[in-house]
Amino acid sequence: QVNLVESGGGSVQAGGSLRLSCVASGHGVERTCMAWFRQAPGKEREGVALINSGGTTTYADSVKGRFTISKGGADNTVYLQMNRLKPEDSDMYYCAASFVNCAIANINLFIFVGQGTQVTVSS
Repeated sequence: QVNLVESGGGSVQAGGSLRLSCVASGHGVERTCMAWFRQAPGKEREGVALINSGGTTTYADSVKGRFTISKGGADNTVYLQMNRLKPEDSDMYYCAASFVNCAIANINLFIFVGQGTQVTVSS
């Protein structure tokens, strides 16, 4: 079992920045593949960024060059730095973890998911 707790969402104007944090805990958490996805009510998950246990990162085309996923700290924290935000980035953002299927295309298979944090970007 992996427990995920996100923080850092909020409201910002277009062009601004936000940093989301996700503290992961549980057995074997250091071996998990970690990702961020966003999801609106009634819609499918959209994988945004992923970092595997070795530190290799992958991004959705829509956020490449603007978002950065990273790991840091002794408490297994994963960050999502979001720069040059656009109104279309507005959504509920979730941290997710998986021991298998480590690819953004498999985001729907990630079974450990946090409670989510809202990001709102105004024009």
